[in-house]
Amino acid sequence: MFQTFEVTSRPEQGPPRLAALRRAMVEQGLDTLIVPREDAFQGEYVAPCDERLKWLTGFTGSAGFAVVTRDVAGVFVDGRYRVQVCSQVAPEFTPVNWPEVNLADWLTKHLTSGAVVGFDPWLHTVKAIADLEAKLAPAGITLRPGPNLIDPLWEDRPAPPKPPFSAYPIENAGEPHAEKRARLAKSLRDAGQPAAVLTLPDSIAWLLNIRGADIERNPVPQCYAILYDDAKVLLFAHPGKTDVIVQHLGPDVTTHPIDQFEAALAGLFGPVRLDPASAPEAVRAILEAAGTDIARAQDPCSLPKACKNPVELEGARAAHLRDGAAMVQFLAWLDAEAPKGGLTEIAVVEALEGFRRATNALRDISFETICGAGEHGAIVHYRVTEDTDRPVRNGELLLVDSGGQYLDGTTDITRTIAVGPPPEDAAESYTAVLQGMIAISRARFPRGVTGGHLDSLARFPLWTLGRDYDHGTGHGVGAYLSVHEGPQRLSRISDVPLDEGMILSNEPGYYREGAFGIRIENLIAVIAAPKISGGDDRDMLAFETLTWVPFDRRLILTDRLSPQERDWINWYHAATLQHIGPRVDDATLIWLTQACAAL
Repeated sequence: MFQTFEVTSRPEQGPPRLAALRRAMVEQGLDTLIVPREDAFQGEYVAPCDERLKWLTGFTGSAGFAVVTRDVAGVFVDGRYRVQVCSQVAPEFTPVNWPEVNLADWLTKHLTSGAVVGFDPWLHTVKAIADLEAKLAPAGITLRPGPNLIDPLWEDRPAPPKPPFSAYPIENAGEPHAEKRARLAKSLRDAGQPAAVLTLPDSIAWLLNIRGADIERNPVPQCYAILYDDAKVLLFAHPGKTDVIVQHLGPDVTTHPIDQFEAALAGLFGPVRLDPASAPEAVRAILEAAGTDIARAQDPCSLPKACKNPVELEGARAAHLRDGAAMVQFLAWLDAEAPKGGLTEIAVVEALEGFRRATNALRDISFETICGAGEHGAIVHYRVTEDTDRPVRNGELLLVDSGGQYLDGTTDITRTIAVGPPPEDAAESYTAVLQGMIAISRARFPRGVTGGHLDSLARFPLWTLGRDYDHGTGHGVGAYLSVHEGPQRLSRISDVPLDEGMILSNEPGYYREGAFGIRIENLIAVIAAPKISGGDDRDMLAFETLTWVPFDRRLILTDRLSPQERDWINWYHAATLQHIGPRVDDATLIWLTQACAAL
């Protein structure tokens, strides 16, 4: 099994660790300390040795941070984790609704003029620190970079990851890394920038056609790089990790120990391109201390990586057909077994991974499977453990959000299933969620439109019922890379124009605490929109559906659907039967045919 179910943190461990941290703060002359979730590579998912937020508080979510003062310890979490955090932290920690509560406002409320706030400059981005500093300065509160105070207290801290990097085959990457380097180097020359500092592992993985195993579920290599305007690259990694890829990299990419990264930064001539939204504050400080001019601009790999080339898109389609067949076999099995009453959440997760493993192509799951029965479905990023495992009962909903990492693509899919008669209001909410997903799937929009413009399409059917959900509608997805990839997303706060080749999730939801959760998710790719007879001669984009798995027809209130929505569902189910039917066994095909019957 890739997934495990052990309990990885205990709330009772937090208070003594908090007390020890406060003693260390006093020794350093700090009134407050910020403890982020991120690591020195600014990753959403971090290695066990970098789970400092979890070590201190017990909170295991993939986003959030803690702020520790002399008498208050706030744990800042967004809408995905507000139920979860309450069960994972001790009373000494106070959950804070973020981003509704602004960090600067919280600090000025709890601190007085002259207070000093400490932070590790490797664990915060340039932009985050600059924005916070600007807001705190009028209140007389000072930010002070300094040594990490968690690490010396962490007695049983795991060792850093050791697996070596690997070359990503050109038949999957679709473009040699020499061509990628040359393309980006030209953009640096055109901008008058001799070099760019790359700090995001997935950017470097994309640029050099390499992958790693440093982070579970996400095949990224932990490293830094400097890209020069002549297309040469310096790659910095821990010893031994690059040995097997030297020939793949070639003479224009040289490898160096990661502890030489700071010296290399200090030797650069500017203006050096640095992304303030992703680069650690420590990198900016090193460059400025050396007198190097900084050109603040987006990571040059960010948008090229997001816009998949034809080979990557074809790989994504193949991966989704393979994964779709595994999911359909799983759902057929679940439909037969769940009503018998013998399943638990863990048993469901194990069975689903088994179907994916049977493809003989699964490299890993793309994240810990979320399998929430009944009230657990309302915990948006619920992770079942040996302590929380519960039976899957008749008369409730089961939410299963999962994905696979295949060499040719990364998948992410959510289906919500009725086990026996659904709870009251569940079908109404399910139908509204499905209508929102259909609205995104059918959307046509002019070039230049962002995910922030489209997000409300998915929410409108729920809004008419006085309901909503506290997470974005969709995130970017990598090509055998991170299942959460930026900068593209479907979210109210997104200002990145969507472009051809971008892959996103489309996953509206609805969650009723203590009762049930609903989420329906497909992956979609941005494509050029077909011309419409009688339409303006305007450059339009649309979405191609990548995921082919039926919805639960038992939860669809057909009388609530418009004719266009009904037609779309029938089209989708007919296409699912066509795509997936030849890939499953006879018994599963019978189930799939029934599941895909026209409404």
